[in-house]
Amino acid sequence: MLEKIEVTIDGQRGRLDKALVEAMPEFSRSQIQQWIKEELVTVNGEVARANYKVKDQDKIEIKRPEPVEMTIEAENIPLEIVYEDDDVVVINKPQGMVVHPSAGHPTGTLVNALLYHIKNLSSINDVIRPGIVHRIDKDTSGLLMVAKNDLAHDSLSKQLKDKTATRKYLAIVHDEISHDKGTIDAPIGRSKINRKSQAVIEGGKPAVTNFSVLERFKDYTLIECQLETGRTHQIRVHMQYIKHPVAGDPLYGRRKTLEGKGQFLHAQTLGFVHPRTGEQMFFEIPVPELFATTLKNLEK
Repeated sequence: MLEKIEVTIDGQRGRLDKALVEAMPEFSRSQIQQWIKEELVTVNGEVARANYKVKDQDKIEIKRPEPVEMTIEAENIPLEIVYEDDDVVVINKPQGMVVHPSAGHPTGTLVNALLYHIKNLSSINDVIRPGIVHRIDKDTSGLLMVAKNDLAHDSLSKQLKDKTATRKYLAIVHDEISHDKGTIDAPIGRSKINRKSQAVIEGGKPAVTNFSVLERFKDYTLIECQLETGRTHQIRVHMQYIKHPVAGDPLYGRRKTLEGKGQFLHAQTLGFVHPRTGEQMFFEIPVPELFATTLKNLEK
């Protein structure tokens, strides 16, 4: 079913998508652009493109798809909320929790927990991933930002795309890294050998990881990684690529490794500009108990 929205241009100028954002501030620009792309927007009865230059008194009609009824169940799963206001939520995701439902994980995910604890979530990423702006892997712990409305989602997504958001991770990797800092600039795509994993491949999507050594141990190194891009499994793939895989990584690591519940990778630091107030937000969370205990054992 389609819901019809009618808009008359009255003073707005420039591109169609920008004019509609001004006329309908309750919707994000990315949502409006998606409707235009799907040819759900007409101007004076004709399908129009996003770069159409609007004219005074243009009659615009949007055939907006009616919201799909939410089919993901809210579950009373404990959730550590680090920060929350009317626009954004910052979550400390535990190791072992999947971010959103999928064929292999229909329940028990972060989204199921969010639906129980948070009243409103953005709808940009469909009913399966409400509010989810970015993800971290199941066995990676740490900070995630969640959008409570579409305008916040649009702003946070743009910050990730423009590389203005801060995301720093701690990782224990195999062997001692001799140099103190490094940058891995290597494209990532689906592996041609194992279709369930990612790899550095020619023609992959650009991926950049900066890292610095925090502490060296016998056979292991503690590093801090800062992402410039957000590819699937990026840190895990890049560290494997330079022959220092993340300890405990069941997919990209070594068989003989540290005992744990998956890779020793923790999203420790998260920073972004608040989508409504413009305030610089900054959060930092300690590593989980198992990670901290492992570090103490390595120091001994």
